[in-house]
Amino acid sequence: MPRPRVVVLCVIDGLGEAESIAASDAGEPLVLPTLVALRERHATTSLRASGEAVGLPEGARGHGEAGFVTLGAGRVVPSARVRIDAAIATNKLGRNPVLDQLMQIALYDGSPLHLVGLLSTAGIHSSFEHLLALVDLAAFHEIPVVVHAVLDGVDMPRKSAAGLLDRLQLHLEGKRATIGTLSGRHYAMAEEGRWDRAHRAFHAIVRDNALGPIAERAETAFDALNAAYLHGTGDAWVEPVRLGDYQGFRGDYVCDFGGSPPGWEWNGEDCGLVFDHRPDGLRQLTQLLAARDVPEEVAKDLLMDRHFPVRAFREHGLATLVPASARLELPVAFPREHVSSTLAEVLASAGLAELRVAESDRRHHVSTFFDAGRERSLERATLDLVPAPRLVERHDEKPELHVAKVAERAVRGIEAGDHDFVLVHLGNLERVAATGETEATRVAAAALDAALARIAAATEAVGGALLVTSDHGGCERLPDGRGRGQGPHGSSPVPFVLCLDGAPRMLRSGGSLADVAPTVLDLLDLTPPPPMTGRSLLVR
Repeated sequence: MPRPRVVVLCVIDGLGEAESIAASDAGEPLVLPTLVALRERHATTSLRASGEAVGLPEGARGHGEAGFVTLGAGRVVPSARVRIDAAIATNKLGRNPVLDQLMQIALYDGSPLHLVGLLSTAGIHSSFEHLLALVDLAAFHEIPVVVHAVLDGVDMPRKSAAGLLDRLQLHLEGKRATIGTLSGRHYAMAEEGRWDRAHRAFHAIVRDNALGPIAERAETAFDALNAAYLHGTGDAWVEPVRLGDYQGFRGDYVCDFGGSPPGWEWNGEDCGLVFDHRPDGLRQLTQLLAARDVPEEVAKDLLMDRHFPVRAFREHGLATLVPASARLELPVAFPREHVSSTLAEVLASAGLAELRVAESDRRHHVSTFFDAGRERSLERATLDLVPAPRLVERHDEKPELHVAKVAERAVRGIEAGDHDFVLVHLGNLERVAATGETEATRVAAAALDAALARIAAATEAVGGALLVTSDHGGCERLPDGRGRGQGPHGSSPVPFVLCLDGAPRMLRSGGSLADVAPTVLDLLDLTPPPPMTGRSLLVR
């Protein structure tokens, strides 16, 4: 089999095998005619993309981080969630040096511990059990706790927060613990660049300032939720609100008289922990809380009070369970484990050039995640990002236009012939399916199918190999329009198609996402390094 001119890996976000789940779990199967035609003409198989196959707990739903880490590493990399679960199960959470230091600081200062994260049982970005274990750890040390709950409504049903809030309230009883704020995830977990939304959550959590007092306040979490529901708002779009008598952080104005001129700023005096086990969702809010790695114009506009900078936490006062960003230089309870000999490293060592194309809100999928947690850019990898659509409760932009732009950039790169490997991420389907809107999902699917057709035609025209797969399942059936179904993340296997004239007509069965990187190297006549334990899907 001759070596293809270029290998194109096209990853469709969230598309599993529709036949693998019961029809009662959602609506009718989602059909992509181009993908169906490619599967009829070329070699195809299905790959495991959830649970232990991608480094998650057994039975856990797949998601973008785990999928892309596995695709890029060519092996199973244990996720942070698995390592945190193990620490809790073996009663070692309290021995974690970063968590222990945080508790000691809170005890010494007499400050509460603020726990910030997504309230969800979906297991995609956070773990409800992790939150409960952290509350218990603080209670053991007799440290007051304030939970700042970010509501889901995306990975969970649109209006499902009440049950979790009830469970959390019951767990907090008898402890010096309370829920301080609520915020929908589209504020606290705002997509990249939407600093205004992330700041709304920051403003509620930290303090009133010169912008005015917090207007949104409710007596209880359930009052806030009911008020939002009466206005037709789902969990994900609940506006940041303070609860009960929560007044924000303790703090005061301080001055560095050693500066020239002396510099005043407002400093918070409490301690905090961001408890999500996935780094990308709360990244912008964490940057605001740390007052680091924030664009200068954003800091001057949003991190000021009476013309003085606001710093929510002192040094070592804020920590994260997993690394939000190396640039933040925060204490991290569970750092990333080093993964060497990734697909990108092997390609770079062989002198081959890469192109990675995606929408901007999936930057971390095609960079940090695909590089198994490394944030540095590889020398021979070019990142081409299309600005993502701005999300509202009901999409007022046309996300189909953005996936078309991704296809256009990918086709341009394929035709230019400057790259040996092209990674294309098509993310509009999962984004729209998460709204639960059937017709909008049909439109998104049709646009994705047209994009896939363009990429397939361009790859074939230059004598390249096209590999089509997904990072996880969940969107293989249309939403039923009533908020039911498994959501945009699922446990379904995902399709894998190899489109290349002269390639074997059969692919190995029983594979997983860990086998994709060795398959890419096989097509490029490169030998996978020993740490890459996945196996090529090609049948020679």
